[in-house]
Amino acid sequence: MSRRVAVAGVALSGITPSAFSTPYTLIADATLQAVAEAGLTPADIDGLASTSLGTMAPIDVAEYLGIRPRWVDSTTVGGASWEVMASHAADAIALGHADVIVLTYGSTARSDLKNGLRTASLDWGSRGPQQWEAPYGHTIISKYAMAARRHMHEFGTTIEQLAEVAVSARYNASLNAEAAFRDPITIDDVLAGRMIADPFTKLQCCIRSDGGAAIVLVAEDRVADLATEPIWILGAGEAVSHVSMSQWPDMTTGPASISGPLAFERAGVSPEDIDVAEIYDAFTSMLLITLEDLGFCPKGEGGRFVEDGRLRLGGAFPTNTDGGGLSAMHPGQRGLFLIVEAVRQLRGEAFGRQVDGARLACVSGTGGWFCSSGTMILGRE
Repeated sequence: MSRRVAVAGVALSGITPSAFSTPYTLIADATLQAVAEAGLTPADIDGLASTSLGTMAPIDVAEYLGIRPRWVDSTTVGGASWEVMASHAADAIALGHADVIVLTYGSTARSDLKNGLRTASLDWGSRGPQQWEAPYGHTIISKYAMAARRHMHEFGTTIEQLAEVAVSARYNASLNAEAAFRDPITIDDVLAGRMIADPFTKLQCCIRSDGGAAIVLVAEDRVADLATEPIWILGAGEAVSHVSMSQWPDMTTGPASISGPLAFERAGVSPEDIDVAEIYDAFTSMLLITLEDLGFCPKGEGGRFVEDGRLRLGGAFPTNTDGGGLSAMHPGQRGLFLIVEAVRQLRGEAFGRQVDGARLACVSGTGGWFCSSGTMILGRE
């Protein structure tokens, strides 16, 4: 079999924090909303992709939802997991292994900190390759900071250009009623903030939020049953790079340099054809480097590319139209939220922040510290 695959339903949950929310309740809420939006029922779900909340992912999620899927995936490669799992799910549907697959996620990352249920820890890095870096306090942000400084050194990227990424994200968030932070900021505000890891001040780092998300993928022969316009998966690619910083060949290039070209080639389109992009932005330089890797500008020119409000709604290349992880929401992993926003843009349902005439979207998730990448091209036809 070789069936085309469409996104049939999308949903977010937990945008308004609740003391009674758990990751499971956020997952259930988002899943039920997405399935209902598609005009389907939980009984139609025969495939499930999710990361672990308990000890047997994603069986724990399936049990909580009361479903018994015949296809599952729990690929965990950090923030890129959702784009990678969506690609796997699309392949499974194309081959007839399932007809309706749900990808779902929930996190109370912000509430857990607030309630003292979670603290910073380096324990996760005490074994394997990370044991050589963790004792020196080499945290995720410090790894990204090293990559940012290397890019600045090699290509002359300025701190003001990095700050513009945060300012543009906040501008887009100001038009999103669901964004966590909507007050405008300036480049001076970004630069004057508290230093977290040189060169990143606070506003150049993603926020921490609660939230859930879900998407429903269906085979083309189910499209006639849908209650919404189908958004097609046109092409996808995935790649991994490194875990140890010493094994990263070039700190100015991430694995999106592989996943991106694969996705574009398989979709039969080019970066010049894209109307809107949703790209993982845990830190400002992360977005800038990924834009280069995906081919939206030459390597080393990302700083100039993001200037003059290019990434803002109304700009030449609207990117992270909901405000991104820097201003809208970042509940532990953001990859699934990228797909939700891209689908809403392509349907014309991104109220207050709609990109006029959007027909093609590029979604790209990054995991770890440029350790993994999953890129998807979505389209209305």
